[in-house]
Amino acid sequence: MKTLLLVRHAKSDWDDPSINDFDRPLNSRGKSDAPEMAKRLLEKKIRVDAFISSPAKRAKKTASIFAKEYEAKKKRLIFFEELYLAEENAFFNVIQKTDDKFDSIAIFSHNPGITDFANLLTNTRIDNIPTCGIFAVSVDTKHWSDFKKAKKEFLFFDFPKSEALPH
Repeated sequence: MKTLLLVRHAKSDWDDPSINDFDRPLNSRGKSDAPEMAKRLLEKKIRVDAFISSPAKRAKKTASIFAKEYEAKKKRLIFFEELYLAEENAFFNVIQKTDDKFDSIAIFSHNPGITDFANLLTNTRIDNIPTCGIFAVSVDTKHWSDFKKAKKEFLFFDFPKSEALPH
């Protein structure tokens, strides 16, 4: 059994319109939401073996903050160019290339692709993964290479403004 966490990057800073999309940093809310969401995962006793991210600055920083909260080694932070503004096939490709030694992975990417991909996995549908939102599924497989055809089950959906909801 494997666990997949899809994490949309935390809130980014739009104050400087001259910064290109790829280089946009996190804003102050993003910098506070990311460690809070990582702590929620830790409270749920959700293990993360690898933090796989788009190399865009806002996604990379979000993944780094999660990894820091998990006290993960740098080698557990992995970047894939194809996760920047990824469509569904890019997610499948990255997941299928993941080393089987990782039983639980978190993938950090962008909308609309990450929401579209989440909606392909189970019967649970969501309109939008908000910034720093987490959509989690269990995957009935021993090998990530079999991910596409493996049975998947929705585990939970959490996001920063869901404080009123049970976690």
